[in-house]
Amino acid sequence: MRQIICLVPFALVAAWAVSNWSLVASGVSRLGGAHIGWLVMGGVVTGLCWVAASCVRQGTIVERLPTGKLLASQFAAGAANHLLPAGLGAHVVTLRFLRGCGIPLDRSTAALALYSLVEAIARVGLLVTLVLAFPGALRLDELVPPGRAVFTVVLVAVVLIAAVTVVLLVARRLRRIVFDFLRTALTDVRALHKKPSRTLALWGGAVAFPLLQAGVLVCVALALGVSVPWYHIVVAYLAASIAAGMIPAPGGIGSVEPALAVALVMVGAPLVVATATVLGFRLLTVWLPLLPGVAVLAALVRWRIL
Repeated sequence: MRQIICLVPFALVAAWAVSNWSLVASGVSRLGGAHIGWLVMGGVVTGLCWVAASCVRQGTIVERLPTGKLLASQFAAGAANHLLPAGLGAHVVTLRFLRGCGIPLDRSTAALALYSLVEAIARVGLLVTLVLAFPGALRLDELVPPGRAVFTVVLVAVVLIAAVTVVLLVARRLRRIVFDFLRTALTDVRALHKKPSRTLALWGGAVAFPLLQAGVLVCVALALGVSVPWYHIVVAYLAASIAAGMIPAPGGIGSVEPALAVALVMVGAPLVVATATVLGFRLLTVWLPLLPGVAVLAALVRWRIL
């Protein structure tokens, strides 16, 4: 059964490649005339993204995790994330890894929740900071009328909070489970923030990861000769990643590409060049690491690390 499970990721990536082959081929062809030095730099920055993700994962656990296995698990989690929707692949791989390291189930799930929360706070915080520093970076008035975006966000937030409140009030058993989970999570959060090394790993990695991802996009843009300031590209990436994260597509495929293209056009890039930049970005961060990541995932399953 374990040998069969090891083959499942390869079957999934084969199906994924067939269904997305036109995007892969288009991305490769458009990058044919790009500056190779900047593309190599983009590949190096992509590798650093897994280091940052590993730092955040370590920052969510008080116990010290094995460094090499943690880094390998995050590389495999990146591949799994592109095969399952809404980030479930990465969370499942990480949960299995934490359980294999002896972390109880309630604390492992609390660590996953803390990771998602800190990562969201870091992205939104970075976006707000950069928009305040460079107010002309995003021209939102070209997409929505003034004030409409803020009203929509507030309305959605109010509806979600009201729905969750009603569910918790009606379902007593669910309310008890949620409160027990929150109690465990808050206990771990307090313990983590008493250790400076864990605090630095948690928040430093959460800030570094989106910046490194944005750095890959900047490298591809420079390789294609996009005449847009680098900090505008970083703002475009943060805005697009937050927007695309609301759509539960596997690895953001089908949601990240249009969101990034629109964001790059909003900061001043021509549409054709913006499309080529997005395809190059996805080639470095998704398509090239996918098969090696799946191989590592299968190896970790076979060696009973997952």
